[in-house]
Formats: sequence, C-alpha cells, structure tokens
Amino acid sequence: MIKEIDLLGVYLPPMLAYLAVTAVLWLVLRHLLRRLGAYRWVWHRPLFDTALFVILLAGIVVTQL
Repeated sequence: MIKEIDLLGVYLPPMLAYLAVTAVLWLVLRHLLRRLGAYRWVWHRPLFDTALFVILLAGIVVTQL
C-alpha cells in the first residue's frame, strides 16, 4: 500500500519527500567536493552532478523500501 504524506490536509506522494532529502544531501556533497578540489578530475561537471543526484535518490528510495 502506498503511503501518502499529509501536509495540512494535502496528500503528497512520498517521492516528493525523497527528492527534498536528496536535494539537501546533494547540495552539501557538491559543496564538499568543491572544497576538496575533487572536480579537477571530473570531465563533465553537469553530467557528474546529475549522476550524483540520481545515485543519491536511488539510494534513499531503496533504503526506504
């Protein structure tokens, strides 16, 4: 059974919460990678950032099942 998130009487899908948590983690991780200079070894930064977001989202969704 799919569980909805009740926010002041509005039912939201759980994927919205997963996306919000992923976005926060992704921003923190991007900042950390920038400070460490890890982007020097990345060929295509937007592609790397997108892949990082997808990997984080998949990890969060899998751990919630």
